[in-house]
Amino acid sequence: MPELRLNIATNDWVIIATERARRPHEFIKGNKEERHCPPFLATCPFCTGAEAEQTCKDIASIKDHEGNWLVRSVPNKFPALSFTGEPETIDKGVYHTMNGVGAHEVIIESPVHNLTTAHYRTSHLEKIIEMYKARYLDLSRDPRLAHIIIFKNHGEGAGTSLEHPHSQIVATPIVPTQVMGRLRSAREYHGKNGECVFCRMAAEELKAKKRIVAENAHFVTIEPYASFSPFHTWILPKKHRSSFGQIAKEEIKGLAAILKDILARFYYGVGDPDYNYCIRSSPLAEKEDEYFHWYIAIVPRISRPAGFEMGSGMFINTSLPEECARFLRDVALPSH
Repeated sequence: MPELRLNIATNDWVIIATERARRPHEFIKGNKEERHCPPFLATCPFCTGAEAEQTCKDIASIKDHEGNWLVRSVPNKFPALSFTGEPETIDKGVYHTMNGVGAHEVIIESPVHNLTTAHYRTSHLEKIIEMYKARYLDLSRDPRLAHIIIFKNHGEGAGTSLEHPHSQIVATPIVPTQVMGRLRSAREYHGKNGECVFCRMAAEELKAKKRIVAENAHFVTIEPYASFSPFHTWILPKKHRSSFGQIAKEEIKGLAAILKDILARFYYGVGDPDYNYCIRSSPLAEKEDEYFHWYIAIVPRISRPAGFEMGSGMFINTSLPEECARFLRDVALPSH
């Protein structure tokens, strides 16, 4: 019989369609069309050598000891929001407008055109996360901004338009509605139970072990009990921190290792699916609260929401999170 499962962190009900459930290996994508993807592409605006042609200077960069860049942050050429101006609002009856003030940056993750996160050295992924934190902290000082999201689109099905490995940062002058809903759920749980819902979830999953994919001293990777879709994955810090900007140096090392681990399992086990990941963090005004807990959500674009999801706001998951976790744990990874 199908199950309705409640995600206690988001208050979303999910239908686990057990009678339609597919085994994890059935989601493996066939081999992608063979094509040559070079380490350098002359027409790519993110490759080494294209810096002089770019109209915008680096916002920040991390370089090696010889002065060559390893990771760069640049303004998005086609930003969703403008960094100039003030977030003034205009209300006319039922029509509400705000100036599109904010920030939109691109994190160019590597000079090498054909790398994926699954193939980064852990030490290089640490530098990317260091850049995430540096840009997060810098933007958080801007009083015009209310919320910051860091995300990566991998593959055409996940919305990427450029093949060169990159992430993005968008800072908004308002707190998005979805974020407000999750804050409200976390606040209500804390009010009723006197503890952080994410800390409780992590503790229960570490005890049950059924849905854990990997863990280290600082993080645990899980397939949530009420996963929204096949292989929907969360990386939870073991230490309570509401803001990503609070991540410590030793935690950056742990996050790099466990993020590479799960994305390598997707690459080798699930056929390098298109995916999105995002860092979910508290609003800038609530960066040290007791009820919210920052984490990374990774969503492989294996299934597509349809009419039921659009009409109800509920998800139908045709996989069992416990089986997906077991499948990912068993993926054989290269030793290097």
